[in-house]
Amino acid sequence: MMPPKPPSRPGKVSLWRYLRLFRQDILSAQPARLYHAWMAEFRTPFFRSFLINQPDLVKEVLKNRPDDFPKSNRIAEGLRPLLGNSVFLTNGEIWKRQRRIIDPAFEGGRLKDSFPAMWDAAEAAVERLQGQLDRPIEIEAQTSHVAADVIFRALFSIPIEHEVAAQVFTRFRDYQRSQPILNLAAFIPMPGWMPRFFKSSTKRDAAEIRRLITQLTNDRMRAIEAGDAPDDLATKIMTTTDPVTGQQFNTEEMVDQVAIFFLAGHETSASALAWTLYLMALYPEWQDRVAAEAAALEEQSFAVMSKLRTSRDVFREALRLYPPVPMMVRQATCPEQFRDRDVPVGSQLVVSPWHLHRHDRLWDNPDGFDPGRWATENGKTCQREAFIPFSTGTRVCPGAGFAMVEGPLILSMLLRAYRVEAVVGREPVPVAHLTVRSRDGIWLKLHRR
Repeated sequence: MMPPKPPSRPGKVSLWRYLRLFRQDILSAQPARLYHAWMAEFRTPFFRSFLINQPDLVKEVLKNRPDDFPKSNRIAEGLRPLLGNSVFLTNGEIWKRQRRIIDPAFEGGRLKDSFPAMWDAAEAAVERLQGQLDRPIEIEAQTSHVAADVIFRALFSIPIEHEVAAQVFTRFRDYQRSQPILNLAAFIPMPGWMPRFFKSSTKRDAAEIRRLITQLTNDRMRAIEAGDAPDDLATKIMTTTDPVTGQQFNTEEMVDQVAIFFLAGHETSASALAWTLYLMALYPEWQDRVAAEAAALEEQSFAVMSKLRTSRDVFREALRLYPPVPMMVRQATCPEQFRDRDVPVGSQLVVSPWHLHRHDRLWDNPDGFDPGRWATENGKTCQREAFIPFSTGTRVCPGAGFAMVEGPLILSMLLRAYRVEAVVGREPVPVAHLTVRSRDGIWLKLHRR
């Protein structure tokens, strides 16, 4: 059995037909040829868009010349009410300053400090699931819960059951359902003075999330000033001074960053973990190998991560097949020529991990599930040149290392406790809005081992 893959749209369609398809699902709105093409062009009356799959072009845009190809403001249009001027949306010197303050909190040594938060959240998830055995459950809701728990424990040293954390989690779930990224301004260039139109619920949820995060941030600032703040990610980021400007984040800037940490760290981790569990249900032989390996989890020690090799390869393969962020959009600031095609200033350059990770001219068995591929020559080559679930270059996700500890650890702890089984007749259909999720959820049965 092959892992589920969304259908591709037929041939050419009009812009308005494309917009309707895009609103339903970003992935199935694309033609099948993108899994084979090195480059494809999409023209509209408002902008030109180029999707690039050729590894050296991806490297040129994301690694060699990131300043010439900054993040497109089109994606920012839909997320601005929640994320403000967070590091996910900014460019240039503002972005560089933000990364200088944020990056030290996610350095390798700091991962050990966050490890107990991941462990405790995973243990809480195992306990929470005890009451839902032997019957169908929607697993994306469960992985969202544990991923949010990790973020709040690691950032603010509070569990998801904390009153404010629980409110943020609930509001964010409502915010995600409103599909804010599909705002009209993402397609049609609009001058700065023109009002942006969002659903009233989208603006209301974003404002409430920011209010709650502001409350947590102000409480932490008072604890820092009093000298009794816990040594977690929030304290580290809020007390880090930019070595170039000598500045720290003010409250509003910190709220922006916490919002993107929650969006990126919770939403993407939840997506990746849910798909990994579904793949384990499809391929029980790999599930058993992960469960056997998880016997190493006898004590809460960061050292156990070196023993979870199978879990890491399984999680990496799930990230290849179902990259949480399916597309990244950059903008050309100078005229270019890629593959003998003119790329005008202002063009959108789309790098799609979804298509790159399944490209049939790069990967052996591109649509198949094979965690063993990472030990092959093809897998090693593609990992270097065509595997970018966290982006690459200077704009690589600062939490990439965090995610590659969190995912395999939670997966191992869940499969050590439970055996997962697919629900017959409820195969998930991948769709992409904020992240790659299932159209009707991912349904599994959990049984005690």
